[in-house]
Amino acid sequence: MPGRIYITTPLYYVNAEPHLGSTYTNVVCDSFARFHRQRGDDTFLLTGTDEHGEKIAAAAAAAGVSPKEFVDGVSGTFRAVWDSVGIRYDHFMRTSDPHHVRFVQDMLARIHATGDIYFGSYSGLYCVGCERLYTEKELVDGLCPQHLTKPVEVSEPNYFFRMEKYQDRVRAHIEANPEFIRPEGYRSEALAMLREPIGDLCISRPKSRLEWGIEMPFDASYVTYVWFDALLNYVSGLEARGRREELWPVANHFIGKDILKTHAVFWPTMLLAAGYPLYEHLNVHGFWTSGGQKMSKSLGNVVKPLELRDTYGMDAVRYFLLREMAFGNDADFTEQALVTRINADLANGLGNLASRTLAMMQKYFGGAVQLLDPGAPEDGELAAAFLRARAELDTHVNALAFHRGLEAVWRALDAANKYIVATAPFTLAKDPAQLPRVGAILHNCLESLRVTAQLLAPFLPDTAERIRTSLGLDEMRFADLGLAWGAAFGAGHRIGEPVSLFPRIDTSSADAKPGKSAKGKKSGAEKPRA
Repeated sequence: MPGRIYITTPLYYVNAEPHLGSTYTNVVCDSFARFHRQRGDDTFLLTGTDEHGEKIAAAAAAAGVSPKEFVDGVSGTFRAVWDSVGIRYDHFMRTSDPHHVRFVQDMLARIHATGDIYFGSYSGLYCVGCERLYTEKELVDGLCPQHLTKPVEVSEPNYFFRMEKYQDRVRAHIEANPEFIRPEGYRSEALAMLREPIGDLCISRPKSRLEWGIEMPFDASYVTYVWFDALLNYVSGLEARGRREELWPVANHFIGKDILKTHAVFWPTMLLAAGYPLYEHLNVHGFWTSGGQKMSKSLGNVVKPLELRDTYGMDAVRYFLLREMAFGNDADFTEQALVTRINADLANGLGNLASRTLAMMQKYFGGAVQLLDPGAPEDGELAAAFLRARAELDTHVNALAFHRGLEAVWRALDAANKYIVATAPFTLAKDPAQLPRVGAILHNCLESLRVTAQLLAPFLPDTAERIRTSLGLDEMRFADLGLAWGAAFGAGHRIGEPVSLFPRIDTSSADAKPGKSAKGKKSGAEKPRA
């Protein structure tokens, strides 16, 4: 029975352009949303940009423009990138949006009225990059664990949120709900944080040193701390669309592990203070490195998603990101690994099945689909392989094991390619009396392509559409996941010419050697293999 799901990416901070890590998060969320839409669920995907704070003010000053001009430009870049790589979001959120500003101020006023916001002062170790205080215990060799910079000593009066008041309730909720934070390792990490005193949260910055932010509704001389502001977007975005009541209970946040504390500690306490129920799941992924090193501009190893798309195609990049990283763990990116995946999985596996099936259909039957007879045992085994793939894909994707789900599909693809070798339609076709059997074999191969495209549609949407078109199926028929094996193509149905889905990349050039860019030459269409 169809359900509901609300999926959120983090709001990306606009002091830098989109990178491989943020692209991964959005590809995961987009794939997860498409997966649920395909199964009939009421699905809402939110993404956007976080636009306040000290780093933004500093970046705008360095660029010689106002903060508003600066965030308008960079936010537009993020939106353009997500649009260009096929992210189908339902709402693009900006923390500078007027409705969000009003929502934040209303929330602050509500919590202040309960007595959970008070005026005090703090002193401690402050990381400008993270825009938060650290304890000595949290530092690594005296440095911020994220930015590897030395925090500065700060001391000033500010407003505080009584975060510690809600600590025990948050910890009890996480302990009672094992699936609240996924994977398990991050749940354990969050619980470890909550077993130590968390203190209260400073939620303001004086305008005397920072004006770019949301003004505190009860004191115009202060603006709101950027994290208290940004986290509220997950609710304000639904409020803007009038969908909070129906979708907030099924909220699924997707984040990188570097912002676990803000989402597993800060955010639940804020929700409890405001009288909101907690979200359904916090889903946490690891980091992408490049050649074994953390990506950084200074090292020159930053991977730009649009450059990858322009070189290899976005579906190839999507496949690599989803297949290479086990959700929750770290993974390493190299172009050589990407090219290997393209050649081994996409070209040899999927591409070869498509090209030789369609080529034989044109060669032996002029593209006209033949009858599917009861067939031999191997025919039933092939259909069963794809039925298993569907069940395994659903299980793995619901458990966020996207790489395992794709593995299941590729096992079925491997079975289809082995089926062609075992049944040898190219040999049988030499005997006119065997043509009905050849037609049945190729009908099964067309079904393999159809089901593969359906299963891959959430993850490789452009590729699935190309296969659908080549098979001559209308959108409604293609969308029917329950369509029985053999029911999609009637006798005489016309399919298209062979397609080159993923041309093999020639890795013999010097550019493709280890340690260098693996941008090899595309070697043309997949060559049908016997």
